[in-house]
Amino acid sequence: MNVADSEIVVSILKEKGFIHTNEINNADIILINTCSIRDNAEVRIHGRLNVFKQIKKNKKDLIVGLIGCMAQRIKEDLIEQNNVIDIIAGPDSYRDLPKLILKVKEGQKAVNVELSRHETYSEIMPFRYNTNNISAFIPIMRGCNNRCAYCVVPATRGVERSRNPETIINEVNSLINSGYKEIILIGQNVDSYKWKNENNSKVNFSNLLEIVANINPSIRIRFSTSHPKDMTDEVLYIMAKYNNICKCIHLPVQSGNSRILALMKRSYTREWYIDRINAIRKIIPECAVSTDIITGFCTETEEEHKETLSLMEWANFDFAFMFKYSERPGTYAQINYIDDIPEEIKTKRLTEIINLQNKLSSENKNADINKIYEVLVEGYSKKSKDYVSGRNSQNKVVVFPKENYKIGDIVNVLIKKCTSATLIGEAVKSYE
Repeated sequence: MNVADSEIVVSILKEKGFIHTNEINNADIILINTCSIRDNAEVRIHGRLNVFKQIKKNKKDLIVGLIGCMAQRIKEDLIEQNNVIDIIAGPDSYRDLPKLILKVKEGQKAVNVELSRHETYSEIMPFRYNTNNISAFIPIMRGCNNRCAYCVVPATRGVERSRNPETIINEVNSLINSGYKEIILIGQNVDSYKWKNENNSKVNFSNLLEIVANINPSIRIRFSTSHPKDMTDEVLYIMAKYNNICKCIHLPVQSGNSRILALMKRSYTREWYIDRINAIRKIIPECAVSTDIITGFCTETEEEHKETLSLMEWANFDFAFMFKYSERPGTYAQINYIDDIPEEIKTKRLTEIINLQNKLSSENKNADINKIYEVLVEGYSKKSKDYVSGRNSQNKVVVFPKENYKIGDIVNVLIKKCTSATLIGEAVKSYE
């Protein structure tokens, strides 16, 4: 989401005559797009600001702005905490950046952290300044109405707003005309996408997914992120129907215990989540499933932790993003709960979760050996220019000899072996 937002920001500024540069020493303005999901992200920003402070000593007129979720969360306090910052702009204030920059040039600090119930930046065509020209993100909605107890997103990004599907279609067509091969539809919760026009005609996420898939059958479609309470069989059947919709779903579970899920205000139970996984396995048997897990949430017992482990093993996740619970200021959990799990217990539980997921990921990759997958070539292998790298429909990284293949090609690859993170194979001319 931050990548997509940054592309919108650059587009807004280019429209006003600014030029994007990849060289920091050439910059007259530095904007740092920030995240507040975890404390570590904000800690890193403070370190980055110290670097810019040194640059500013030698370039007195340099403007430094903090934008995005951290800017929205801490607001004016950031300027008081760090005098290197000239601009504070929240996620719904990017259109105002040219005016904020002008205000700083006139000698003032500039702040706009007003959240909107309507802003989607729908008609702004993002400037794709930092992509491989193969894959591109398209935000289909902004904000979130799910009030998960641990999460700052509703406070930093506001309520859910869905984009007009026509603007999404226009952006897809523009990317296809520019040679892109893969579209990734993104939102805090894509399953809750809803649009109603003046004629009362409605478009939900499954409708939108089908519309986008039909634009060009040779263009891959991915999406993220899904919410277990909103993922419908209708979406799964659309995924199964179209070959160009990639067979991978990111479905955060967070905990395998229903009591903890209720405390987290996740709006589903362990049993509901299991039902959604069963539906995926039944309707799209070849689908890969990834997840998010938070361990050590308030009052979590050892038995409840073991329920998370057992759910992981049962679901057989292909990937997982795994974290210790860390309290975020202003969230429901921070205000109403006690962060009472000792750090050493959190670390122990996280280690067990990571070890189990490593085992599951390894088993899943070994099960791919001797299978043939269509791989979209995205670049060269990190280890050798003689090999190219890409991903299959299941979002698994595949490396194979370059031969005459180039970036953007879709190649049938027979998997011969694997590492903990990568499938390794060789190109084949056709399925046998």
